[in-house]
Amino acid sequence: MFPILRREEMAGGTVVLDEIEAPRIAAKARPGQFLILKANETGERIPLTMADTDPDKGTVTIIYQVVGKSTALFAGLQVGDGFLDVIGPLGQPTHLEKVGTVVCVGGGTGVAVLHPITRGLKQAGNKVISIIGARTQELLILEDQMAAASDELHVCTDDGSYGHHGFVTEVLKQVLEQEDVKLAVTIGPVPMMKFCCKLTEQYGVHTLVSLNPIMIDGTGMCGGCRVQVGGETRFACVDGPEFDGHKVDFDVLMKRLQAYRQDEQQSYADHQCRLQG
Repeated sequence: MFPILRREEMAGGTVVLDEIEAPRIAAKARPGQFLILKANETGERIPLTMADTDPDKGTVTIIYQVVGKSTALFAGLQVGDGFLDVIGPLGQPTHLEKVGTVVCVGGGTGVAVLHPITRGLKQAGNKVISIIGARTQELLILEDQMAAASDELHVCTDDGSYGHHGFVTEVLKQVLEQEDVKLAVTIGPVPMMKFCCKLTEQYGVHTLVSLNPIMIDGTGMCGGCRVQVGGETRFACVDGPEFDGHKVDFDVLMKRLQAYRQDEQQSYADHQCRLQG
């Protein structure tokens, strides 16, 4: 059992932060790596990239949005409860080095994944310009933490309720025109990453993305997390989760993510019915 030491509801209660006691994982984890978690004996294995780690406290932090049965089970766990299984660190860590000016773009809960990478790039000596976005101000997360990890932070909301009224790509374009950007990191919804990469490709800026395909074992055995990168099949769990965004086939990724959408919705609806008696 992996106890939850701290729990926080974010983004109007639709996003949950759990700080989990896992000292052996915390000692080895690096920015960009992920965990596979399971709530209970009958729960599903869910991959989540770590939002933070604290080797001194022996904790890892995850941030997730409640969108289906498994994340609803996660959200039902309170401080003092624990996850049955937490496996990690998995995947390849982000390569952090000094390259000059870096732009980090995050959308939705992707900001949680972006945060430790942004901090690591700043600590490596880069000038870090960050852009984060959400549909509304209420759904923004980690604004203060991203500000602390960046030299410059831009906030966008689709509805104009806070910061720039519009998409992160609009601000990204301005930054690319004004700065000599050497690296971009973009993490969030697949369409956001796709269009950010289309934009950075025009400016010749190397761009990293973190992919979230369907995943089962997390060791490269099942092939469920396969993605197309540069015309080749790669496994996100062992080759990634980060890839060169200019080589990713985002259309294939979106189709695979939608393959079980109906089943997922039905499972969540059945779970809600059982909870309501």
